[in-house]
Amino acid sequence: MVEHTHLAGTADVKKVVIATRESRLALWQAEHVKALLESRLGWQVELLGMTTLGDQILDRSLSKVGGKGLFVKELETALLDGRADLAVHSLKDVPMDLPAGFALASVMEREDPRDAFVSNHHATLAALPVGAVVGTSSLRRLVILKSLRPDLRIEPLRGNLDTRLRKLDEGQYDAIVLAAAGLKRLKLDSRIRAIFEPDTMLPAAGQGALGIEVRADRQDLIEALALLAHQPTWLAVTAERTVSRAMGGSCSMPLAAFTRGPTADGMRLEAAWGDPGSAGLDAVQSTVSTAVAPLVRVQYQALVRDFAEAEALGEHVAALLRAGGAVWSSNANS
Repeated sequence: MVEHTHLAGTADVKKVVIATRESRLALWQAEHVKALLESRLGWQVELLGMTTLGDQILDRSLSKVGGKGLFVKELETALLDGRADLAVHSLKDVPMDLPAGFALASVMEREDPRDAFVSNHHATLAALPVGAVVGTSSLRRLVILKSLRPDLRIEPLRGNLDTRLRKLDEGQYDAIVLAAAGLKRLKLDSRIRAIFEPDTMLPAAGQGALGIEVRADRQDLIEALALLAHQPTWLAVTAERTVSRAMGGSCSMPLAAFTRGPTADGMRLEAAWGDPGSAGLDAVQSTVSTAVAPLVRVQYQALVRDFAEAEALGEHVAALLRAGGAVWSSNANS
């Protein structure tokens, strides 16, 4: 059990432990939060490295084995039993609804939310030869890639960032698609051949943002960690994640949601939905068929000044998706 000194205000925790996955990117993220807590709050911070089930199961897509929660479940267990005080996550890996007893205490300023095209021999997606093999296990990326280049072969790509790059370098793929944020955080910008602008490939909800999770009864931490929060990012990802929640919150559904703004004119939320029937969950289990997956793409702009308005915007955009033909599958995995 971690020992704490409970006083008053933001200094009531003198020593905290951060639960983190052990991949190089996850450790970078945890070290980033550790440095901020030490410099801004004067806390003593230790890391508890853990391997999650999501890190261990690499031969199947997340949609087949339990969804995004596989990356956070062991970390939440460490919070529950007192081995750790907080957990740092890539927000796009965090399920839309946290389990009872947990709270999102802070969302930090977003890194580049876009997707990156990575290839050793081709400069852009358009430059790939017909029938080229592209690696991704994201159904969102799969559907968008197939809409852009129906001739491509999309094959599964699991593992941490270094593992994915190694598989590319071994020649298993002609190109892979990764989050730009992770590459930039690890100073691997040189591996990026091209950036997909949101008009071409809309990012995942919460992509590029870090979230800090704690037990819901740790009001001391919730109050203190608010000092690390970036409110514009938090409002933006709340709107995005609300779309996902309203559509079923499942990694089994090809869904993108991304905000632009906020500006004086409000926040614009865009969302895209791929047809799971034409992309198919089996598409990332083996070589994908050449069927083009149709996209439903919508956007709406509104003033967003608080979380309630962010959620209302997300709900409205989800309704627009459904009106455009997006269909929620009740048997999808969360």
